[in-house]
Amino acid sequence: MKIAVLSDTHLRLGKTLPRFVWEHLEEADLIIHAGDLVHKEILDELSLLAPVKAVCGNCDDWDVNLPSQEWVECGSLKIGIIHGHQGKGQTTMERAYNAFVSNPVDIVVFGHSHTPALMWHQGVLMFNPGSPTDKRREPQYSFGWMVLQEGSINAKHIYF
Repeated sequence: MKIAVLSDTHLRLGKTLPRFVWEHLEEADLIIHAGDLVHKEILDELSLLAPVKAVCGNCDDWDVNLPSQEWVECGSLKIGIIHGHQGKGQTTMERAYNAFVSNPVDIVVFGHSHTPALMWHQGVLMFNPGSPTDKRREPQYSFGWMVLQEGSINAKHIYF
């Protein structure tokens, strides 16, 4: 299964993702968005390409019923999705990890910091795709790509 991973797109009405990102999204079987979409129309656009699982971020104050956290099962692997701005912990990654301690997952997809991260923490893959539209202090824009196959995880960042 090919999964595109987005977060922190911060797209105002009338704006869209870069063409480079759309070209990659066309190959996805699933699209995960870890919050801060900012306008709900991006969900409709993404869902034309693949099923979308999205959560609410701290900048998503519009009238859309998105959960604060979500779970997705892909074969034998369970993915937890959260923005990362709420909960217990001093860092975004700590808050994201702690959100799924009582309901364990294999992968935690999170956002909020706009900082790409890909590391194992206590047996859980922690994956922040960064941002394809608002890189802040990062040298490049980024999003994530995962290939899940028979219980194995191949995750990477795509920088541009």
